[in-house]
Amino acid sequence: MENTDREDDPKKFSQPLNSLIVTPELMFMFFNMFPMPVEIFEPDGTLVYINRALLDFYSIRDASLVVGKYNLLTDPVLNGRLDMGEALQRVFKGETVVFADFSPPIQDLFDGGVIDEKPFESAIIDIYSYPIQSDDKLSYVVCVLIVKSVYQGTPDVARAKEYIEAHWREAYDQHALAKSLSMSVSQLYSLFKEHVGMAPGDYYKKVKVDHIKEKLINKNLTITEAFAACGEDSRGWIAKVFKEITGLSPREYRASIK
Repeated sequence: MENTDREDDPKKFSQPLNSLIVTPELMFMFFNMFPMPVEIFEPDGTLVYINRALLDFYSIRDASLVVGKYNLLTDPVLNGRLDMGEALQRVFKGETVVFADFSPPIQDLFDGGVIDEKPFESAIIDIYSYPIQSDDKLSYVVCVLIVKSVYQGTPDVARAKEYIEAHWREAYDQHALAKSLSMSVSQLYSLFKEHVGMAPGDYYKKVKVDHIKEKLINKNLTITEAFAACGEDSRGWIAKVFKEITGLSPREYRASIK
């Protein structure tokens, strides 16, 4: 899902990146020291570079298994999603775009023989995509991955957590969640209680509150605005849940932030 409602402006980062275009080697050397996973694409969408952090994140044993062999613009899964396909086209036209709450295709990497075993069952990441231009022409697209959540263990639990993370702005729907896992609501409940130690609805509330806490850290937002950014009313049901989970009211939590 594309997200343009960010507290930080990714364009502030993309502009100085253009100075790295002195030589591709210098750029690749710089990103190999980067602590976050990075992948770089040519203007036609071909993957030309992945850094050490990305190799480690996916447990890819050899960069040559994907570099030069994968094309972002012809990926049938990504381009099959209307929101992703249109946004990708804008990136390769020189626009900085942030893809929020994206689930990396770890199963596809495993099925394709790129990795020998899955380092995790699923994950949620944000992808910051920056164009690098030279002489007003697109030279590369740099994608920086911000890893938000990694799910290990039972595949069904990982998929359930991934679903909740992707739909946390929406009202909790236990039937939709159970259907996405091809199981009954009672099976879903038992699965969560056994492996997570709480009901799926309670996990949803925790995820929702965690996002609200992140917004409350930004003191440029009022408490009302912080809740609204998470699709909630600060005087609604979630305010009570917030205090039950944190032990503090939203106002007290804001005051506790140094």
